[in-house]
Amino acid sequence: MPWRSPTPWSADSGQPWRRKATMKTRRRLDAELVRRGLVTSRTEAQRLITVGGVTVAGRPSARAATLVAPDDPIVLATETQWASRAGEKLAAGLAAFGIVVPGCRALDVGASTGGFTDVLLTSGAAQVTAVDVGYGQMVSRLRTDPRVLVHDRTNFRTVDVADLGAPFDLVVMDVSFISVTLLAANLARAGRAGTEYVVLVKPQFEVGRAAVGSGGIVRDDVAREGAVAAVAAALRSAGIAPRGLIRSPIRGTKGNLEFLLHAIHGGDPVDSGTLLAGLAP
Repeated sequence: MPWRSPTPWSADSGQPWRRKATMKTRRRLDAELVRRGLVTSRTEAQRLITVGGVTVAGRPSARAATLVAPDDPIVLATETQWASRAGEKLAAGLAAFGIVVPGCRALDVGASTGGFTDVLLTSGAAQVTAVDVGYGQMVSRLRTDPRVLVHDRTNFRTVDVADLGAPFDLVVMDVSFISVTLLAANLARAGRAGTEYVVLVKPQFEVGRAAVGSGGIVRDDVAREGAVAAVAAALRSAGIAPRGLIRSPIRGTKGNLEFLLHAIHGGDPVDSGTLLAGLAP
């Protein structure tokens, strides 16, 4: 009888060591969504993951390449009426700040798949100029809408906003991996006296690395307050007056608290205490 290597055993459990089998059965998150029949293609899966529409074991997952096991609980977020769940954030801001959208020319900075653009059009915007440093992310129904002017591969920090059609009546912003403080000057150039702004403040991209905890989450209240205060100060220095602040109704893709800041070009800013009161739940 031919000799066979004995099955490796775990010293802790007394059971055959299953590490190799486990590794073989783990799949990329996008592929696992297709295997389970939750989506029809990996492209659809990647879009949902990118906009934070997929949770694994109760936490949003932002990477399609994340490895998951066959028994990991995976849930798709409740379908949103917008192109992405980001639309829920802007819709809440427009309502809270009483912004009148019908007939306005709007600029969407960091448009991505089009959640903010979708909300603006649904709210009655006459035209939306959608700017993003990426390419081809906006959903096709918005990309082909004659009211939408798409500017892909466009870095808002360096672009001449006159080439985008500035000045605008309303400017909304949702950017990642860059501080809003670096964009304040061009935000001011994109507007004129009376232009309103709704800026999504993401503390994880405003604080230093030391303040970002495990999983990329900012958990310290003081750090979050500092992030909002720094953005507000940069806007004031650029001639944009902060007027209000609310918590986003939903968290970011990794579970970070985010905030919507309302401001007016050339207006009178509220005092810092009043503004920062919006940090509270």
